[in-house]
Amino acid sequence: MQSIRKVLGSSRGSGAGGTGVDGFSITQGSQAASSLGVDGYTQHQGSKLIGAKASDFVDGTTLGTGTFGRVRLVEYTGHEEDESKVSRVYAMKTLKKTEILRLKQVEHVKNEVLLLNELDHPFIVNMTTFFQDESRIFMVLEYVPGGELFTYLRNEVSVQNSEANFFASQVVLAFGYLHHLGIAYRDLKPENLLITRTGYLKIADFGFAKKIKDRTFTLCGTPEYLAPEIIQSKGHGCPVDWWALGVLIYEMLVGCPPFYAESSIGIYQRILHGVVDYPTYMDPNATALIKKLLQADLTKRIGCLKNGVLDITRSKWFSATDFKAIFEGRVQASYVPTVADETDTSNFDKYPDSPPGSLRTPTKSEAARFDEFDQILERVDSMASSTQGGQSAQGSVAKALIATTAADVEESKV
Repeated sequence: MQSIRKVLGSSRGSGAGGTGVDGFSITQGSQAASSLGVDGYTQHQGSKLIGAKASDFVDGTTLGTGTFGRVRLVEYTGHEEDESKVSRVYAMKTLKKTEILRLKQVEHVKNEVLLLNELDHPFIVNMTTFFQDESRIFMVLEYVPGGELFTYLRNEVSVQNSEANFFASQVVLAFGYLHHLGIAYRDLKPENLLITRTGYLKIADFGFAKKIKDRTFTLCGTPEYLAPEIIQSKGHGCPVDWWALGVLIYEMLVGCPPFYAESSIGIYQRILHGVVDYPTYMDPNATALIKKLLQADLTKRIGCLKNGVLDITRSKWFSATDFKAIFEGRVQASYVPTVADETDTSNFDKYPDSPPGSLRTPTKSEAARFDEFDQILERVDSMASSTQGGQSAQGSVAKALIATTAADVEESKV
C-alpha cells in the first residue's frame, strides 16, 4: 500500500477545466444557533482586512506552487483599529495575470474569489481579503500550519477507523454547509485538506467549486476522485462530492484510492466498471457507507436522497459521532501536528523561490480584463466596513446552516 501512495505522490493533480460565474446571493433568514453553541466560533467576516495592499505584507516561505503562481506564508504589517481581531500571519495565494490570460481562466479565478468571499465555516480555509496589482491577483487566506492530510497519510500509509471517522465527519459538515448554499466543491482529495494546529481539517483550494442551479458539464477534478457522471459528461451537481467522500474514506482506511491505475484512462475505466475490493479488515459499517457513497445510480447514492446529508450522518458508521462536539472542537484529535509557533512551516514540503524575471506585466488591453476585480473589492470592503464589530448576514446564515445540520443529527439519535 505504501508504494502505491508514494507512486501517487504530491504530483497528483486536478484535471483541467473552467467554471462560470453564477449569481450568488443568500436569501435564507437567520435562525437561532444557540443550541449548537456556535457563539464560541469567531466569524472570519468580522476580521476582514479592509483596504489591504501588497506592500502591507512581508513575504515568507513558499507553501505550495501551482499553474498560475504560488502560495506563500506572509506577515501582515498594516494597521487595524481593533488589532485583537486581526491575525498577523496569513497564507497568500498569488496568481500571475499573464498565466491566467494564457490559460483563459479569468472567469474561473473571478468565480473562486466570489465564492471564497461568501464562505465562512470552521472547516474551510476562509479568505480574509483579495486585491491586485499590475501583474498579479492576491488572495489572503487563513494559514493552516499542520500541512496536508496527504502528507500525513503518506507517512502513516493508512489510519485507524476512528481517526478516519473523525476526519470524514468534518468533511461531511463542510459539504452539508456548501450544498445548502448550492455549491459543489468538486475537488476533494487529501492534498486539499489541511490540518490545523489542533488536528482538525480545513478544506482548501476552491478553484473548481461552483454554484450550480441544475447541472454543469465541465470535466474537472482529480481522476481518482471523479464520479461516473463527470466522466460520462452526463451533467453533474453536488452529488459528485458525496462520491468523492466515499473515495476519501476508502483511501484513509486502505492506503490507496479504490480506483487506481497507471493512467487516467485506466482510472476512468475502473470507475465506470465500478468494482471495488474491500479488505476483510475494514470495519463493516465503513464498508456499508462507502458502498452507498460509491453508487453510480444517483437515485440510490446516499446524500442525494430525500433526507440529504442526514442519511450520511445517521449511518451506522457515524452512530457514535457527536457532530455538535466535532463542530465546537471539543473532540480530541488523535494526531496533533508539531507546530512551534504561528510562522512554523515545517509541516509543508520545501519549494524553490520564483526564478528572477519570471513576472510579466499584461498589456493595457489585457489588463482591462481584470477591471472587474477592483469593482468587486470595493463592494466587499464596503460590506465589511458596515459589519465590522458585528456579524455579517453571511455569517448569520452560516451559523444557522451549520446548526441545522449538526442539531438535526443529534436530534435524530434521540
